[in-house]
Amino acid sequence: MSRAAGVCSSVPNLRGEFRRRWRSLVLPVLGAIFVAVIFLVVLPRIADYRDVWGVARGLGWYWWVALTIAAVLNVATFGPPLMAALPGLQYRAALAVSLASNASTYIAPGGAFVGAGFQFAMLRGWGFRGRAVTLAVAVTSVWNQFVIFGTPAVAILLLTREGGRSPVLETMAWIGFALFAAIVIGFAIGLRSDSQARWIGDVAARVLRNVFALVRREPPGLSGDGFVRFRRDTIELLRARWHWITVATLAGHYTVYVALIVSLRATGVTNEEVTFIESFAAWSLVRVLGAIPIVPGGFGVIELGLTGALVGFGAPNAEAVAAVLIYRFLTVVPPLALGAVFGATWQRHHPGWKRDATAIERVEAGR
Repeated sequence: MSRAAGVCSSVPNLRGEFRRRWRSLVLPVLGAIFVAVIFLVVLPRIADYRDVWGVARGLGWYWWVALTIAAVLNVATFGPPLMAALPGLQYRAALAVSLASNASTYIAPGGAFVGAGFQFAMLRGWGFRGRAVTLAVAVTSVWNQFVIFGTPAVAILLLTREGGRSPVLETMAWIGFALFAAIVIGFAIGLRSDSQARWIGDVAARVLRNVFALVRREPPGLSGDGFVRFRRDTIELLRARWHWITVATLAGHYTVYVALIVSLRATGVTNEEVTFIESFAAWSLVRVLGAIPIVPGGFGVIELGLTGALVGFGAPNAEAVAAVLIYRFLTVVPPLALGAVFGATWQRHHPGWKRDATAIERVEAGR
C-alpha cells in the first residue's frame, strides 16, 4: 500500500520535471528557428548576400584598420564601469569580470540577470565581501539600464530637431522612455528614506519567499533591514563616485556606436544617405529591443531592426546589411571570444588580494 502511494505521489513530480525539461528544450529551439529565419530568409530578401560580400570585399586596408581600432576600443571600455563602482579593483580583473559576464548573456537565456550573477560569483570567488559586490553589480546594472532606455529619448529629440520623422522609431522611443522613467522612479523611491527602503525590502522578501516556496527552494536572505543598509551604502558610493561611474558607463556604451558609424562609412553609406543623428537614433532605439531577453544577445532582432531602420533612412540595401553584419561581428565576436577565455581562466585574473584578507578590508574600508 505504501509503495503504491509512493508511486502515485511521484507522478506529479515526474510530470513537473517533464514540463521543465520540455520548456528548457522548446525555448532554445524556437530561438534558433527565429534566428535562422532572419538570417536565411529575411535578410537575403533585403539584400543578396553576394552583393553584401562584394561590399565587404571592396573595403580598403585603411577601413580595416579603422574597424580594428573600433573593436579594440569597444573591448577596452568594458572594465572601467566596474572599477568605478568597486574601488580598488584593478583594470585586468575588471575587464575579465565584465567580458566573462557579457559572454554568459549570449550563452544562457535571461540577459542582464545572468550577467549580474556571473559578476557576483567571480568577485566573491576572488574574496570581495558580499555587500561591496552586490552594491557594485547593482549600481552598474542600473546605470546600464539608464543609458539603454534613456538614450532613445535624446536621439529622437535630436532627430526631430533635424527634421526627420519615423513613427516606428518614435513609438520605440516612448517605450524606452517609459521604462527609463520607471527605473528612475523606482531607484529614487528606494533611496528616498530608510522607512521606504525597509518597506520595499520586506515586500520583496515576502514575494521571493512565496516564489521560492513554489519551486521548493530556499529563498535568498533578503530583509527590510538589508535594504536599509544597501540604501546607505548606495548613497555613500554615489556621493563619492557617481561622476566616474556615469562617464565610464557612457564610454562603454557609446564606443559601441562608434563601431556602427565606422562600419557605415567603411561600407560606403555616406552622411548624405544616413546622417550621424539618424544612425544614432536607429542604434539607440534598436538597442531597446536588444535589451529584452527574447533571444540571447538579441541575435536576429538587432540585425533586422537596425537594417530596416537604416534602409528606411536612405541607406542602400546591400551596404546597410553589410554595415550591420560587420558592426555585429565587431561588437559580438571579440568580446564573446575574450569573455569565454576569461570565464574559463577567471581564477588566474584575480586582483592579487585573495591571499591577504586584510588588504581587501582596507580597500573596502577606504570607500
